[in-house]
Amino acid sequence: MPATSVPRVVVVSRPTEYAALLARHGTRGQARFFLETRGRSIDELEERHEAQRSAVASVAAAIPVEWRRARVERADLDRFLFEPDDLVVTVGQSGLVANVAKYLDGQPVIGVNPEPHRDGGVLAPHAAADARLLIRAAAAGEIAISARAMVEAVLDDGQRLLALNEVFLGHASHQSARYTISCAAGSERQSSSGIVATTGTGATGWGRSISLERHTTLPLPAPDEPRLVFFVREAWPSPAFGTSVTEGIVEPDQALVVVSELEEGGVVFGDGIESDRLDFRWGVTATVRVATQRLRLVLAAATAGHAGRPRREPLSGG
Repeated sequence: MPATSVPRVVVVSRPTEYAALLARHGTRGQARFFLETRGRSIDELEERHEAQRSAVASVAAAIPVEWRRARVERADLDRFLFEPDDLVVTVGQSGLVANVAKYLDGQPVIGVNPEPHRDGGVLAPHAAADARLLIRAAAAGEIAISARAMVEAVLDDGQRLLALNEVFLGHASHQSARYTISCAAGSERQSSSGIVATTGTGATGWGRSISLERHTTLPLPAPDEPRLVFFVREAWPSPAFGTSVTEGIVEPDQALVVVSELEEGGVVFGDGIESDRLDFRWGVTATVRVATQRLRLVLAAATAGHAGRPRREPLSGG
């Protein structure tokens, strides 16, 4: 970051389940009644809501008063303009980091977990109490960074979708989808429940579930490894459709190419966000590859006298 610029910290959060219930039912009493009819207590949701509110307040208090700051909700990310030198702090579970990742281009992300006892926090490993140290260290460039590989799907009309975990290509209802798949392993027409192409970060989620279910020996990538693994879900064998290309590796200089044969309902979406999707109708070609962009995830700050000092990383850049 240029020495003359004033840092900007962007705090990203999402409404809690408690807040969403109040918005839907109008009052706490009505929300409580709704939950009790389903065997749940509102006390737990209030506790989690307070944990989130407290964490957001702690992060806000940790930002130096002379610095610029901005606050954005997850639902508004597609309308928010990030600046190249922003420092991003997410307050929520790991999925929030994945939500914001596709809108960034090199800005470092500090994932703060308000409920570490409930969520493992792979992408959000930090406590709100550590925000002050992490924010200052990131602005100074004295920070350990994990450069996480991302995946992109580009349609032949130029539309592009970027994801941190994985992309899905298939029918919106996950029913049978017809297409032609081409990769380094070969090419064939298929009918299946869709295709999942996962990064190393996503290989701990959906990709890993598929891998374990089918007992594959295909090695899953590490989070910072610039390659993908794809899986075809429930390929259906018939005289017209094959099942020989159902998994494989996509190296950095390779691509997975899929041509849709879906008359309607064809979609491409990333990170499980089905509402943010590309129309994958008949004749459309989708090219899936390792993205040039990477998520720069803050791991830990350097501290005086700490053995194994983390490498110095500039604040901006890919």
